[in-house]
Amino acid sequence: MNTNDTTSKKNRTVIYGGTFAPIHMGHVHAVRACREQLRPDRMLVMPANIPPHKQIDPADQPMRRYEMACLALEDEAGYGDSLTVSDYELSCDGKSYTVNTLRHFAAPDTALTLLCGTDMFLTLDTWYRAEEIFRLARIALIRRESDAKTQAEIAAQSRRYTERYGAEIVTLHCDAVELSSSEIRKTVAAGGCIRGLVPEKVEAYIRENGLYRREECK
Repeated sequence: MNTNDTTSKKNRTVIYGGTFAPIHMGHVHAVRACREQLRPDRMLVMPANIPPHKQIDPADQPMRRYEMACLALEDEAGYGDSLTVSDYELSCDGKSYTVNTLRHFAAPDTALTLLCGTDMFLTLDTWYRAEEIFRLARIALIRRESDAKTQAEIAAQSRRYTERYGAEIVTLHCDAVELSSSEIRKTVAAGGCIRGLVPEKVEAYIRENGLYRREECK
């Protein structure tokens, strides 16, 4: 990881974006690990309006995803930073391009970090204005799996990002939590139990609002 004398003097802000449809314990684990290891001054969990890289359900309700994220994280405390679920991307029309979000929160007194899971990390160079993403923010990777093949892919991409874009990359050290929102939606649609896969308040919200119970859930 590259460091400099000025970064430590800046407001250290972590942005953790995603669809969060729904937010699950893997996401909560990532938030906790990031806060404990990086100790940011501010952490923004950022539900996307329209994710550029994912096909979302036609009946998707972005504010439902926002509300579930708020419920999942409202009891998280400690580490001294300000943890916020941000509706910034939800307030913007169209696709939620990460570079636009980074531009919005960039400031001379702010050092931005973008928290990514493995799938996001491995495809960062295909994102809109990828070179600007690497210029605006340090990249923090949290593994969603622990196999050796993926580790080799991560190492290769890390070298590529560093050499081509001058990227600053840090890896969080913690156990992988292999969960996916799509599998949770499928489980709910099939009438299965998701207890323990999502926070209790999110499980209750899904149940009370009848979310993800249609056959076309993907």
